[in-house]
Amino acid sequence: MTREPWSIHFFQRHPDDDPNRVVPAIEFFDRLPAKLVAEFQAVLDAVAEAPPPAFSGGGKWEAMHDEMAGFYEVRVQGGGMNHRLFCILERDAADLGGSSIVVVDGLSKPKRSAAAPKDYRRARKMRDEFLRRRTVLE
Repeated sequence: MTREPWSIHFFQRHPDDDPNRVVPAIEFFDRLPAKLVAEFQAVLDAVAEAPPPAFSGGGKWEAMHDEMAGFYEVRVQGGGMNHRLFCILERDAADLGGSSIVVVDGLSKPKRSAAAPKDYRRARKMRDEFLRRRTVLE
């Protein structure tokens, strides 16, 4: 049985929530060197091709737990920092053209340190907005 690749979408804020229609993950990418952005994209592409239920994380794609349950993170290291991209999976999402990885937000943190609670709160807020509004970058 051949598995269809999943689509990759970037959450974009709705104009009623942000008149600038910010794309949080793209803003995160804009603060990173191109090499790290390319590594993030390569992991996303590999996960989408597998697709996610069959993808073996290898430390680069991991399910999150506790307060971040329901998220998956892409993990990349560079410049003495750990960089994380927060994603959710939308299986059989007709409004997204089928099963999709939705990239919600990202963060950078020093190695061997926990993410700040405010960063996790922001990611959950962006996920909740996506689930309510269903807006992605076109």
